[in-house]
Amino acid sequence: MITLETYFDYVILPVLSIAVMLVFIRLFKGPTLVDRVIALDLIITTGIGIITVYSIRSNQAVLLDVAIILALIAFLGTVAFAYYTEKQKND
Repeated sequence: MITLETYFDYVILPVLSIAVMLVFIRLFKGPTLVDRVIALDLIITTGIGIITVYSIRSNQAVLLDVAIILALIAFLGTVAFAYYTEKQKND
């Protein structure tokens, strides 16, 4: 019988790790700045998923606060980049 911990260890964490590696390729190869910013945002989002899985796995709710703060920083970074590109387009 498969337990939740086994599912985390053998399915979810490897999939998230592969996703991070693929997004790093997009981050380095991205032809435009927008591609790179989206890749960086996706890396942060995947990192939030990894932190959440580890928090559930180790039964430490404190790590969820870290994930929430990281999500807030990622959101603010995306908003700042959108403001920057809009301002650049108007000039």
